[in-house]
Amino acid sequence: MKGKDITIGFIGAGTTGTALAVRLHEKKYHVIAAASRTLASAESLAARITGCTIYQSAQSVADEAKLIFITTPDDVIEKVVSEINWHERQFVVHCSGAHSVDILEPATKYRAITGCLHPLQTFAGVMQAINNIPGSTFAIEAEEPLLSILKSITITLEGDWVELKAGDKVLYHAAAVFACNYLVTLVKLATDLWQTFNVSQGKATKALLPLLRGTLNNIETIGLPNCLTGPIARGDLGTIKKHLSALENNNQLLLNMYKVLGLHTIPIALNKGKIDSDKAGKLEELLK
Repeated sequence: MKGKDITIGFIGAGTTGTALAVRLHEKKYHVIAAASRTLASAESLAARITGCTIYQSAQSVADEAKLIFITTPDDVIEKVVSEINWHERQFVVHCSGAHSVDILEPATKYRAITGCLHPLQTFAGVMQAINNIPGSTFAIEAEEPLLSILKSITITLEGDWVELKAGDKVLYHAAAVFACNYLVTLVKLATDLWQTFNVSQGKATKALLPLLRGTLNNIETIGLPNCLTGPIARGDLGTIKKHLSALENNNQLLLNMYKVLGLHTIPIALNKGKIDSDKAGKLEELLK
């Protein structure tokens, strides 16, 4: 069975569900059914997709489509799955990054085939999500024949895939939090420091964005560890001492964070080869 021959339904019409549905429709997949807790969300999804019917119940979507994406909030996936009478050999897929396929166990009692397809991407809103999907990597957890179907979908969506086991999901999702959510936190903390010399958060963010883009470009084009720059990469003890002194007088919490992040940066600098073990030891002593 080819992926584009399968009828597809969505249970949950939030940001992720809508973005996936729209992109699949654009790639000529047959997205025919949708249901959501709020009618307005389902209507918004269906309005973007020719031939997609809105249903009042999740059961109706399961009765109409062969491949069902459950794109509800994570906390209600298990409840939604347990309340549906699934069909034998039907494909049931959730899009959670933190949960394994095990959460879909109620569907397997009906001999449905279960899987997970999680886009490793940040979705702040529907249009951003639609635009961000191409080029994204998707984490897949499934068995054949669903595994091949999901891999094909990721390639059609102009993305890539990584196959995970159930035990991998939590650390995979934690890694995404470090790379995405906590990057936002770090930028917020950086802009807070700019406010100590009377520069607004908006202006500070605008000033830091080219630096962030340059860093991401270096990560992409040069790669780890050679993309690392800054005082630890150079072994600049004097500059780091000044940072520590200023932070100690300004914000003890940020001082502690600076030290922790610095200690984790030293091995990257060593691998880059711009500092030796002696300089690394002095950096560690300073940051501890």
